[in-house]
Amino acid sequence: MIVRAIAATDRAAWAQLYAGYAAFYGVAQTEEMRATVWGWLMDTNHGTEGLVAELEGVVVGITHYRAFARPLSASVGGFLDDLFVGPEARGSGAAEALIAGVADVGRGRGWTLIRWITADDNYRARGLYDRVADKTKWVTYDIKL
Repeated sequence: MIVRAIAATDRAAWAQLYAGYAAFYGVAQTEEMRATVWGWLMDTNHGTEGLVAELEGVVVGITHYRAFARPLSASVGGFLDDLFVGPEARGSGAAEALIAGVADVGRGRGWTLIRWITADDNYRARGLYDRVADKTKWVTYDIKL
């Protein structure tokens, strides 16, 4: 398993996986929306970055992450926004490798933690998350604008 920064040549594989991620969560997503996110990933001035997991030369997983300010601790953390591994590669260690890859980025940048959210009923992923991270007591709220 190789985890590396996403590259321009990963566009087709990334788009297929990101569409699968949206479908997994039941989110309607258009090609225009994917083009916007891809643009963010390719723009070094945008805060969103990505990693891919390759298995035998094939991109099988993706993750997006970004820095975020933590005012109460006067520090910077990393937020793992999206994590998806194609069905054919589940159980391969790709998800854990991608999380470790984001943690490595964070350590290199002096971040104090990596944080992410998942659906309450995403039991398979939560099995991994419970093993590699600490579940917090915080509840998440959204205001739709």
